[in-house]
Amino acid sequence: MSASRHHRHLAAAAATVALVLTTAACTGSAGGGASDDPNAKTTITFWHGWSAPNEVKAIKDNIAAFEKKHPNITVKAVGNITDDKINQALRAGGPKAPDVVSSFTTDNVGEFCTSHAFIDLKPMMKKSGIDPEATFPSAQLDYTQFEGNQCSLPLLSDAYGLYYNKTMFAKAGISSPPRTLSEFDADAVKLTKSAGDSYSQLGFMPNYHGYESTITHFAAQFNPTYFTSSGKAAVADDPGLKRAYEWQKNLVDALGGYRKLEKYRTTFVDEFGAKNPFMTGQVAMAIDGEWRGGMIADAGGPVDFGTAPFPVPDDLADEYGKGYTSGTIIGIANTSQKQNAAWEFVKFLTTDTNAVVDFANAIHNVPSTKAALASPKVDKDPSFQTFLEVAQNQHSNTTPASPNGGAYQLTLQNVGYAYESGKTNDLQGALDKAAKQIDTDVAQAQ
Repeated sequence: MSASRHHRHLAAAAATVALVLTTAACTGSAGGGASDDPNAKTTITFWHGWSAPNEVKAIKDNIAAFEKKHPNITVKAVGNITDDKINQALRAGGPKAPDVVSSFTTDNVGEFCTSHAFIDLKPMMKKSGIDPEATFPSAQLDYTQFEGNQCSLPLLSDAYGLYYNKTMFAKAGISSPPRTLSEFDADAVKLTKSAGDSYSQLGFMPNYHGYESTITHFAAQFNPTYFTSSGKAAVADDPGLKRAYEWQKNLVDALGGYRKLEKYRTTFVDEFGAKNPFMTGQVAMAIDGEWRGGMIADAGGPVDFGTAPFPVPDDLADEYGKGYTSGTIIGIANTSQKQNAAWEFVKFLTTDTNAVVDFANAIHNVPSTKAALASPKVDKDPSFQTFLEVAQNQHSNTTPASPNGGAYQLTLQNVGYAYESGKTNDLQGALDKAAKQIDTDVAQAQ
């Protein structure tokens, strides 16, 4: 699996804001083609971001299965497409623009919906008799729509959980993975071995530059509310988000402090290869997604690991099993003149149980429909089962869509950087400023 598939590059997402918003004038009024005959012989163009050989093969296999079922529709696939290329093509329109588009950046759903770069799929689903609530888990629906506009659908998911080194656990006398954050903190300290101003082994890397150790991934365990029902930033008044910042900062201090941790973090070589710090034994525990198990297997690494849901706050112990979820989204371009044919393809990729399961197994992602999650054909690897359960947990959650993409997450990330490093000790004041900044940014984007 390619690194771009599963890592949420917020800076890149934010950089596309202007591009997407400028598509509104061009694509928002460009009457697409929802009047085409889906039974006519036609060719549709599908743009996606996958590039690794196993991913490309999986895409081709699914396309072949679709074309066998719909012999009148030929799918021309173009891979390794970035959101920047998508936005440029949708802005330009024309015969070379894609009909169906997938994106790894769920943060841009709000932009795709508000600019009408993607069509609202609700009429298509209703016509096909598809009940979205009965078909997809709630978190997946949350990150594929904005303000009632279901302009995309989930195409496989990512779920986050805890990876832990069984050998290190046994040596430390820890018999099972922690379920609450107080247990997790104690284990992280117990698994940490200092070596002067650095470490020979670290229980967990809490610093926000520590790959997947982001505030949004942590905050999911605290049930945060990022926006009010009226669309205003709720971050200054949300107790869950504030507690997430405070928990992370306390763990930073307990493990030796920001500067010592940051110095050790600079020794980390690679997040997405065989020298990932969890895979090399530099850290005993990590927050990561389902893809990590596949990477460990592909690398043939010696690490003996287990997976579990990421721990929850002690007062939310009954919600253990939840986690942060995200994934790939797919939609139909408003400029497409073949939207009915395009819908047949999107419907197949996103709701055909065999297609979803086969694709998920091939690229080691979590299936994105309730039926596929429950399928007996889903990968039975015990380490993978954890993430299937997280994806189905009713308390799992995600970061909501916004008109300007992931900009609000960047703002919150910057609060985290300042707070963990000691540049500010006034967390409430920083969150007050963040809320005002988020509201200003959203207003400018609308």
